[in-house]
Amino acid sequence: MNKSLSTLLFLGCLLMPAAATAQQPAPDASGPVFSTAPAAKPDGGKWRLGYFESGDYSEYPLTLRVIVAGLQQLGWLTVPAIPEGLNGRQMWSFLANNVRSDTLQFVEDAWWQPGNFDALQRPQVKQAISQRLAKQHDVDLIIAMGTWAGQDMAALDAPVPTVVASTSDAVGARIVQSAEDSGLDNLHARVQPERYQRQVRLFHEIVPFKTLGIVYEDSPEGRTYAAVAAVEQVAQEEGFQIRACDAPSNGVSEAQATHNAIECYRQLAGSVDAIYVTVHRGITANSVGDVAQVLRQAKVPSFAMLGSEQVKQGLLMSLAQADYSYVGLFHAETMARILNGAKPRQLSQIWIDPAKIALNLDTARAIGFDPPIDILLAADEVYESR
Repeated sequence: MNKSLSTLLFLGCLLMPAAATAQQPAPDASGPVFSTAPAAKPDGGKWRLGYFESGDYSEYPLTLRVIVAGLQQLGWLTVPAIPEGLNGRQMWSFLANNVRSDTLQFVEDAWWQPGNFDALQRPQVKQAISQRLAKQHDVDLIIAMGTWAGQDMAALDAPVPTVVASTSDAVGARIVQSAEDSGLDNLHARVQPERYQRQVRLFHEIVPFKTLGIVYEDSPEGRTYAAVAAVEQVAQEEGFQIRACDAPSNGVSEAQATHNAIECYRQLAGSVDAIYVTVHRGITANSVGDVAQVLRQAKVPSFAMLGSEQVKQGLLMSLAQADYSYVGLFHAETMARILNGAKPRQLSQIWIDPAKIALNLDTARAIGFDPPIDILLAADEVYESR
């Protein structure tokens, strides 16, 4: 079997199962079915929502935005156009003051964050949440945004229903017990089994590298964000080496986190065959283009862990959801079912994103990579210029 045909068959096996499931699977037929329709509290009041954010990171307000869009799609609320460029605190305040709903209330002061990813502030923030929930009993559901927030709510045994969003690996981070069971009645997190293994396997199939570079903060959280365990698993299976660079991101400014990450990519670019651009606080919509330029100049193939938007910004390729709306609807449906009587633990956490390949042809030309025709045929998004 020739290389082109084998790659095409590999892509078919990789992509077809994922394409079938864009939203939360239906509950098991033997169990109860919970509605996603708007429902008031039993006492006729509104459900009061709180928000716990791990820190200032560009993906968090983006994820919150699409969750709100999903709730609006389901009929739970209406909200005017949310301004661009808001951080998490600003967006929560905007929602608290502008959402119109007969059933939901975004509680403005039910917002928590341990500063600038400041580990020293985590214990006092966790204690503040615990005391608020125990004494005031005025928050019905918490959106926990990011790994730290998810971990801390799990550590509190999730006193109220908690939906964990925007975490790379909820199982690996020990937020939930497994993909099938969160381990706590009030806890739910989106889990995408083998997502990052699929990405790395695909990248290695297309670009048979012998040495792969990855950048992450060498901490338990940093390794989780970058799916290091998944990369190591595939490296062992496929026989390639990993070359890593430590880029501190917690407890520093976003500008410093960005500087640390870009310097790492510069260091790796001349010593590896390919680079897997992982999730990192310093790699944002404003900085990923700089990373792409570094890698283009070094003529190093790159794969974007986060998705096709980064391919549009100049990275070579990715495998990810078409947009965040699917993610938002998944979390919105989960919240809706919880408010209609489901325990978070009863609901499926498994979500497989609508798979696609994104390819930047300008970058391919710049680095001298000639994509096989089967890759071009399989690509859903092809970018000609940044």
